[in-house]
Amino acid sequence: MNMDALRWQQNSSLFYPWLALLVLGWLMVASASTGIAEDYTGNPAYFAIRHAVYLAAGITVAFATSQISMARWAKFDGLLLLAGILGLILVFVPGIGHEVNGSQRWLNLGIIKIQASELAKVGAVFYVAGYLVRREDEVKSQWSGFLKPLGILGAMVGLLLMEPDFGAVVVLLGAAMIMLFLGGVKAGQFFLLTFATIVIGVLVVGSEDYRVNRLLAYLNPWAPEHVYGTGYQLTQSLIAFGRGELFGVGFGESVQKLFYLPEAHTDFVFAIWAEETGLIGGLVALGLLGYLVACIWNIAWEAQKQGLMYASYVATGLAALLGLQIVINLGVNTGLLPTKGLTLPFFSYGGSSLMMCCAMVGIVMRVTYETELARQGNQSEQEDGNE
Repeated sequence: MNMDALRWQQNSSLFYPWLALLVLGWLMVASASTGIAEDYTGNPAYFAIRHAVYLAAGITVAFATSQISMARWAKFDGLLLLAGILGLILVFVPGIGHEVNGSQRWLNLGIIKIQASELAKVGAVFYVAGYLVRREDEVKSQWSGFLKPLGILGAMVGLLLMEPDFGAVVVLLGAAMIMLFLGGVKAGQFFLLTFATIVIGVLVVGSEDYRVNRLLAYLNPWAPEHVYGTGYQLTQSLIAFGRGELFGVGFGESVQKLFYLPEAHTDFVFAIWAEETGLIGGLVALGLLGYLVACIWNIAWEAQKQGLMYASYVATGLAALLGLQIVINLGVNTGLLPTKGLTLPFFSYGGSSLMMCCAMVGIVMRVTYETELARQGNQSEQEDGNE
């Protein structure tokens, strides 16, 4: 392979925002993890070093996935879906599944633990994209075209709820619904599905006491019965935001990361960043995340204009996955949503989440590349026709 084949990625609008997010994410983890790292290992840089290794692996994964054509992805989208479902099943197998904080969400592969839902969500996106292309007429005209993919996704949702991982359910279903809507599903069907999803969501939340307690704590986290219990993380997160004010207390100077705010380097890393860099630093991070998602949406639109519908649907689904996860994580951090364990893409500590996010970026880079080739080809054909 010549070197040019490894250089075109930087021409994607994603390339530099992605690198900026990786650097910023490492800084967040390096600062937020010092207290817990020193307590667990005696080395305050332990998690920072591990995250740097994950960064290198993530960059490698991004460049590897960018070399795979969308036509090849399309051939194996069914296998990706099966792999995602298999991963969700394997988390319940003793010796393979790994429990963290009462949830059976992880696959223990020895050198790394992988969150099964990460692969499942991407597999679902590829499956729905392929389905929308293959069954376009059925999707737009018949109920069966609308219901078939929901049946398969329903099985994945059931497995996720057994773990339990309610946050992944919301992200997966949200991305699938966006893809189906843009794929031409009738408005009546879409809104009926939305209503049914809301009803099911209410029933699921009410079915477990811990979910009800989280909801009550969300509504009033400062209540005496919640402030040191279910609402503890939220109140400590809000304290971090309050301490940050406009410019923050200074990088590395957070107090909340010193065992006041649990999961400070994973689910609540943004709260620590806001404490240390203030409103200005938080807006910079939020702006970068928003810009990256907006770039992916624009790439999906450009692919559609060039007739690359499969690539467009895949990019749309990946943008939805990242966007929904960002909204939910930030909503939890700021108290706009009930507390839910969900990482912040590119920022939270964790190998599987970071590498899967980088894989998504690599896939979208490939969409950019193929869209540009298609545009040049269409332009050449138009010029030849004019002659």
